[in-house]
Amino acid sequence: MSPIRYAAVPALGLWLAACSAVPPASPAAPRVDPQQRLAAVHAAGGADDTELSVQPLRDPQVEDLRTLAARALAAGDTAAAAAALDQALELVPDDPALLQERAEVALLQERYDQAETLARRAFDLGSKVGPLCRRHWATIEQAREARNEPENVASARAQREACTVPGVIRY
Repeated sequence: MSPIRYAAVPALGLWLAACSAVPPASPAAPRVDPQQRLAAVHAAGGADDTELSVQPLRDPQVEDLRTLAARALAAGDTAAAAAALDQALELVPDDPALLQERAEVALLQERYDQAETLARRAFDLGSKVGPLCRRHWATIEQAREARNEPENVASARAQREACTVPGVIRY
């Protein structure tokens, strides 16, 4: 055999080995309980005594549905909570607080795409500062973290931090 053939065999072997190499998978996100995710959202939204938090007047029927949803959540029934909030959203589809509550239930149900979509819509319709704003972005952050999107988690965290505006000091 000629030396060219012998040289081609190792080269072909290296080429085939390079083609079959699988890139290392990114490490899986650690398993976080949905209740822990929700607790993180509520902690991020915690109202500061120096912040102004405006609460709109609510329709009594919507309030009844929100109360029903809260009771269902307390009983661990996320499906009933989601149904009650969906019914309330039929009455007032553009209520940022209601959209946020529904996003949080989606987070509990591990429906991360839906949670992010609802929280994003709530942010688009609502205030760009304050506790509710932080809850929107904390929900988005948790959804992205659950989907193991570290670069997007950092972006959501920065947005959440931008929701806090220092109060005016008056003398």
